[in-house]
Amino acid sequence: MRMQRGNATRFTRVFVIISVAVVTTGHALAQDAAAGEKVFAKCKTCHVADQDKNMVGPSLKGVMGKQAGVHAGFKYSPAMVEAGKAGLVWDDATLSEYLKNPKVLVKGTKMAFPGLKKDDEIANVIAYLKQFP
Repeated sequence: MRMQRGNATRFTRVFVIISVAVVTTGHALAQDAAAGEKVFAKCKTCHVADQDKNMVGPSLKGVMGKQAGVHAGFKYSPAMVEAGKAGLVWDDATLSEYLKNPKVLVKGTKMAFPGLKKDDEIANVIAYLKQFP
């Protein structure tokens, strides 16, 4: 009986490691910057990503790894400024959550966009944004 528990524990550990690897790798493989550029067309009314130019929304050039609510020359909502001061930094996870439903991650954001509903579109937009450090 003891041998079976040991094998079950090892199996569970291996299964968890493989599952995490598959999920992580699958997400990374799903990122397609060209497809993200097409999805980003929904964002172009308010944002640019390839140049440091604020529009209705802030420039998204260099957004990856940046603290929220601090882009020079843009007047953010108090909620976004506070989120940044509280530690919100844009990375794959935070951008994924924000792009899915902006008003849930930052209650009080002035961004009117309702969000992207498809995970692959979100991953692709993030891949697109990563091209413009």
